[in-house]
Amino acid sequence: MQQLTEYSVSEISFAIKRCVETTFNQVRVKGEIFGAKRADSGHWYLSLKDANAVLLAVCWKGVANALNVKIEDGLEVVATGKITTFAGKSSYQLVIEKLEVAGAGALLKLLEERKQQFLKEGLFDASHKKKIPFLPEVIGVVTSASGAVIRDIIHRVRDRFPTRLIVWPTPVQGEGAADKIAAAIKGFNALPTCNIPRPDVLIVARGGGSLEDLWPFNEEVVVRAVYDSQIPIISAVGHETDTMLIDYVADVRAPTPTGAAEFAVPVKSELKLGISTLETRYANAMHRLIKEYQNQLEGLARGIPNLEQIVLENQQKLDDRVERLKLAFANCLNGKRQALNLIGLKSYLIDNLQQKQKTRLDSLSSRLESVSVESVLKRGFAWVTDRHYKTLYDTTHAKRSGELNIRFVDGIVKTKVVENRDAEQFDLFDL
Repeated sequence: MQQLTEYSVSEISFAIKRCVETTFNQVRVKGEIFGAKRADSGHWYLSLKDANAVLLAVCWKGVANALNVKIEDGLEVVATGKITTFAGKSSYQLVIEKLEVAGAGALLKLLEERKQQFLKEGLFDASHKKKIPFLPEVIGVVTSASGAVIRDIIHRVRDRFPTRLIVWPTPVQGEGAADKIAAAIKGFNALPTCNIPRPDVLIVARGGGSLEDLWPFNEEVVVRAVYDSQIPIISAVGHETDTMLIDYVADVRAPTPTGAAEFAVPVKSELKLGISTLETRYANAMHRLIKEYQNQLEGLARGIPNLEQIVLENQQKLDDRVERLKLAFANCLNGKRQALNLIGLKSYLIDNLQQKQKTRLDSLSSRLESVSVESVLKRGFAWVTDRHYKTLYDTTHAKRSGELNIRFVDGIVKTKVVENRDAEQFDLFDL
């Protein structure tokens, strides 16, 4: 029986390490990222898995910052690197040197999942869209500081309507690009506290590229930064056939960076021509309006009678009324004078009538006085009444033993009837 070589733990561990690292010095591994975690140092620790196995992996900070793919759970990738072992734990891992999306299908699937998530949250609602100002004084641009994109935007703006441009240079692909794009958008919104003027509109732009190259514009941090922006945003990412999530949340989507500049500013020469046309139309309209009013005034003027003639006619009417008033006043005065004379005559007649009536009344009064009771009594006559002072006119009314009242001029005597005879002889006794 062959004698087996004896190894120490360290010897066998290092032997395995040399074997593994030599055999798998450069490999490509396809799998789904899960358990991804970024350490404070900037290194990424993650796992790649498929249906049957799990492979630990690490991506050092320098490599991670240069990646075009953002490390996140659920993303199917192809990792290129080498297998190393860790003797202290008898484990092995993949040291990632390059990371690619496993295929466009995986990215499109992730893109659709994010799109549905943002739709549910209302980030793409039309009611949230802001109106692009007609003539912005300042335009902010978020893009790479070099390349054709910024040159196209500057050139197009200068051709159409020269306007102040402020460029916030950012990387537009690779690891960390999404965070810097979002930071630029937030930075422009914070400019009122700085000396740099706050833009009236923002253009977020990038030239064409693969889906992986354009992926930063699908990242959640960029989408939410655009949604939260108080400044209207025009997105211009890739070619016209490329549609990123930023295009759904932006206030306006331009097919190209040049198209974004056209959305941002009008053509100055066209505005001048439009203003000139409006001025001409305004002048013509005013001329027509003035002419129309002039014709109306002339028509009204023809309808107005001669004022001098009106004054003369009214003066004549006034003179006539004055003369009539004078005549009426004189007639009234004469009438009043005649009425006063008549009143004087009536007064004289009334006084004369009163005097005649008074004379007649005095005569009648004298005659009446002569036949009054007092006058008759003074002439020696007496007035006989019964006990009730009812006048007795003959002896038939004087009853026996009846009481009588006999009134003389100087008083009344009360008597009784003793006898009633035709000869009218009475015995009178004082009571």
